[in-house]
Amino acid sequence: MTEAFTHRLRVRYSECDPQGVVFNANYVTYFDIALTELWREAIGPYADMMAAGADMVVAETRVRYLAPARFDDVLDISIVPTRLGNTAMTTGMEVRLGETLVVEGEMRHVFVDTRSGLKRPIPDDVRRGLEPYAVDLAGEASAPAP
Repeated sequence: MTEAFTHRLRVRYSECDPQGVVFNANYVTYFDIALTELWREAIGPYADMMAAGADMVVAETRVRYLAPARFDDVLDISIVPTRLGNTAMTTGMEVRLGETLVVEGEMRHVFVDTRSGLKRPIPDDVRRGLEPYAVDLAGEASAPAP
């Protein structure tokens, strides 16, 4: 990943399984937390987008577990938009414990109209806010899909 937004999070006891490691499903929550923090920094309050008639829903999530994290570990969760399409965006995620890559993943969100629930284009202000953070898989500036 290049120039990713990074959010630091300390693992809470309740997020660990009986083996003493972070329960696998919690990494998707960590992804969501990092996305929320990126949103705050890049765009502003999520509620403003919803008030303007747009929302986004998760369409796909991929997670690859590489190493364990445990209670009280401090994790860096990095997120970078890898594709800003017409109605959807894809973000790459990495979770690190120091230099160790613990988890990598990807999420795809589809933008929808808050009233109808139907797909809609990514709002212009959202696109403008995310573009400075976005790279495509080749490491070039992301462009909307035709």
